[in-house]
Amino acid sequence: MIYSRSDVHVIQGIFVVPYKSPDAPLPTLADVAEQAGVSTATVSRCLNSPDKVGKSTRDKVMSAVHELGYSPNFGARALAAKRTNTIGAVIPTMDNAIFARGLQAFEEALNENGLTLLVASSNYEPDREERQIRTLIARGADALLLIGYDRDPGIYEFLSRQGIPTVVSWAHDPTQPQASVGFDNRAASRDLAAHVISLGHRNIGYITANTASNDRARDRVRGARDAMEQAGLDPNGLYLAQTRYSIMNGAEACGALLTKHPDITAIMCGNDVLAVGALRQAQKLGLTVPDDISITGFDDIEISLITEPALTTVHVPHRKMGHAAARYLIDTILSDTPPAPVAPLTTDLCLRGTLAAPKSQI
Repeated sequence: MIYSRSDVHVIQGIFVVPYKSPDAPLPTLADVAEQAGVSTATVSRCLNSPDKVGKSTRDKVMSAVHELGYSPNFGARALAAKRTNTIGAVIPTMDNAIFARGLQAFEEALNENGLTLLVASSNYEPDREERQIRTLIARGADALLLIGYDRDPGIYEFLSRQGIPTVVSWAHDPTQPQASVGFDNRAASRDLAAHVISLGHRNIGYITANTASNDRARDRVRGARDAMEQAGLDPNGLYLAQTRYSIMNGAEACGALLTKHPDITAIMCGNDVLAVGALRQAQKLGLTVPDDISITGFDDIEISLITEPALTTVHVPHRKMGHAAARYLIDTILSDTPPAPVAPLTTDLCLRGTLAAPKSQI
């Protein structure tokens, strides 16, 4: 249906067009005025500045508006404002809680500023992520939140040409040109691995997601190898198992590592979901954690606190990160000058019950 200029009116900053059935004529501002028994000027004033109109008059006008079927047309509003007040986010997965806490804080901050969040999940598939990015932009997203840096450079070029503010989160690399609100995965993993090694562990396994197209996973493995090298160990001696993120896959990877390398005394995991699976499998094999084998995670999601024993992991400030990422995009949208870069967020070691010195050190 096509509306003429005279059919479109502004109600409190929102472009409004009338709804009608296919056979009914479009109601006009004059129709509202006639039904309410007031002037068209009074209708406009009532709709745009209701506090300046008496309650009885306002009630009559609004009653007429509802009866005649006026409804907001946000497309028209967006066209006039050149903004949709919608922010897009593409996350790798919704299968577990890895991104839930940060994304919740991100949405809350947007909502406080009158912005709406649209979320898509790529399932760790680069081609799928690119389609989702292009679709969100086609649907009018004013800005984007992306997870990690790994993607075709052409995507960043596309976003730049479109003038779409973009922030990378869950990672921080000062050598990358993209704006980011996140933390140094490599340094965080290095700190945890250094502690594992300081307890006496030398034969260490690592369960990770596929590192080929996941910079967060890749940097966490690199961090563990950095710690081994700094301790005088062969970094290539890290026993690696790559799998998709799930508790079941973590369990299967743990079993495979222990079958192939029975001398392993500690298994580090790229996130808490994999670690919970590894813990479950170790216990299923009759091993006592941490007496027979130590297990660590990464992220400090809620499940890490309810395992038995509680999971040693890296605390990631998910909520702080989500809020800061939203604030960065909001400031970018509202200002002609990009905001200052955000300093990397700090992570902390959560030393709990799944990590101890190996038996040979006791």
